[in-house]
Amino acid sequence: MSWTSWQNGFASYLKLERSLADHSIAAYMADVDKLAAYFSGESNHIAPDRLTHKDLLIFVHEIHAMGVGARTQARIISGIKAFFKYLLIENAIQTNPASNLETPRIGRKLPEVLAIHEVDALINAIDMSTPEGQRNRAMVETLYGCGLRVSELVNIKVSEVYFSDEFIKVTGKGNKQRIVPVGRVALKHIDLYINSTRNRLNISRGFEDHLFLSRRGKSLSRVMVFLIIKDLCQAAGIKKTASPHTLRHSFATHLVENGADLRAVQDMLGHESITTTEIYTHLSKEYLRDNLITYHPRANKPISS
Repeated sequence: MSWTSWQNGFASYLKLERSLADHSIAAYMADVDKLAAYFSGESNHIAPDRLTHKDLLIFVHEIHAMGVGARTQARIISGIKAFFKYLLIENAIQTNPASNLETPRIGRKLPEVLAIHEVDALINAIDMSTPEGQRNRAMVETLYGCGLRVSELVNIKVSEVYFSDEFIKVTGKGNKQRIVPVGRVALKHIDLYINSTRNRLNISRGFEDHLFLSRRGKSLSRVMVFLIIKDLCQAAGIKKTASPHTLRHSFATHLVENGADLRAVQDMLGHESITTTEIYTHLSKEYLRDNLITYHPRANKPISS
């Protein structure tokens, strides 16, 4: 079979068997497209089921020589490994040439986090006199109050908000559902939005149960939510590079800093591995210094001349 046939099959596998979101499938396919482009040329044509570990090492060396960053290299290698795992499942290959591919070491980058007063400033920058302001307040309270991914936020259904029980049913990566507790402040603004703004919209067919809607009565895009957060940060005078995901990072960091159990935070964020959640155990320099000054017996001891 040709590269194109296996690529099409891989895309179907990601969608139907792994139930990945469209943007995740696009990312995987972009990585495999790079591999296909390299090994489908006239002078270097090798079918995917004929590639060896040595061939893949040459490809990885090439992208490294092109100056591709370590993080991007790691993502490409991850996509290649998923592709060859698919070929193995389909019995197109008997051994996996990608199984021992090593990814470059990547230093763990601490996420950008808003301080509590910056979250307050962002919320206070919302113009509550407009219908969009009511919606945006409910969205920001939900993002920060539940630690949701933006893809999870835009897909919340009205029927999945349980006001009396104070939780939201969220569909995360791989269509995995989880129950996320939601605070009363966020619930209050969701309720206000539903009953004072959303109920006045001309809702398009197929979006009757979507919670957060555009003026046209359709679900918001992830890009639209990103632009809303960007504009609010600018209005609030926040200089940090912030996005909807920054509110998710802030949610987790503030919980951990205030003593929340890491396993509970893991469940709320929908992380498969506790290792992913452990990044939030980082604490701000100010927080650490305040604790040192407050609790260490010699931190405030006068310096003798």
